[in-house]
Amino acid sequence: MTTADATSVPAGRSKPPVGRSPGQLAWRRFRRDKTGVISGCVVLFFFLVGLGAPLISLLYGKDPDTQYGLERPGLLSDTGIPMKPNGGIDGEFWLGLEPKLGRDVLMQLVYGIRTSLLIALVVVFIVTAVGVIIGITAGYLGGKADYFIGRVIDTLLAIPSTLFFLAFTPIALALFIAPGKEAPAWLRATALILVLSVFGWTRAARLLRGQVLSLREREFIDAARVSGASSRRIVLKELLPNLVTPILVVVTLDVPAMVTTEAALSYLGVGMVEPTPDWGRMIHTGGDYIQTVPTYLVFPGLALLIFVLAFNLLGDSVRDALDPKSHR
Repeated sequence: MTTADATSVPAGRSKPPVGRSPGQLAWRRFRRDKTGVISGCVVLFFFLVGLGAPLISLLYGKDPDTQYGLERPGLLSDTGIPMKPNGGIDGEFWLGLEPKLGRDVLMQLVYGIRTSLLIALVVVFIVTAVGVIIGITAGYLGGKADYFIGRVIDTLLAIPSTLFFLAFTPIALALFIAPGKEAPAWLRATALILVLSVFGWTRAARLLRGQVLSLREREFIDAARVSGASSRRIVLKELLPNLVTPILVVVTLDVPAMVTTEAALSYLGVGMVEPTPDWGRMIHTGGDYIQTVPTYLVFPGLALLIFVLAFNLLGDSVRDALDPKSHR
């Protein structure tokens, strides 16, 4: 008898059950959710396009800065409107030309993804880290620390964030540039990240505070205290692993929210400005040409809508996969 014969399952008997980790079970539930899988593919596509923007530009043969309509006669009219129908869409310019300046819309859109995603991801990383630290601190310590942190969160939530962004962003930029000079793109991006981070951490902190208040009364936390475990070990080894699910859910919901906020600020003129490609700036410019070149407004607006919708649906699917007891 060979080794394979000795270890094979006898005829008529089923294979023994295979144990699966919580991560494997969550992945299995996620794969069964068609909406989550499709949304994940859409989100992955946007990320790949943003990361591969230089390669797309090389293969496409265009860049986001060259003003093709001004350099080549016959592409724009005297009023800056693309001569060809549908905003100048043809075999050379797949999504047409930008009114007035004549830049390629596809490249503006692709590089606009990079701008929005870069700012949103940096902000989400900062607000998640700050929210996790403050939320766990407030929930675990309780008492006066919890009361003080709670009042700070309530105060920030009571402030109209959009009005604060509009008022504070120009002030923040004026601290670093001389009057009359235009702020460079990196400085505007830094100012946006700082301003968005001021308010962004409150939701994660409040959610995790509530989770920690519930977990700290559980038996395994009491057992860790009785065994002499330090507060650092209890937080890192006992509490934090049980907070992975709400943290992931918050992240998947914060990314589209930050992308939308960044686009809104650029639309209002306090975010990214020329010549940096940005969805919000494109939508703002497209509004001025809605009657003559509607495609220049439709493409960035549709891209923003699809990205935000897909990311929100992905966040719901991730929540359901990690916590099957939750309800939509």
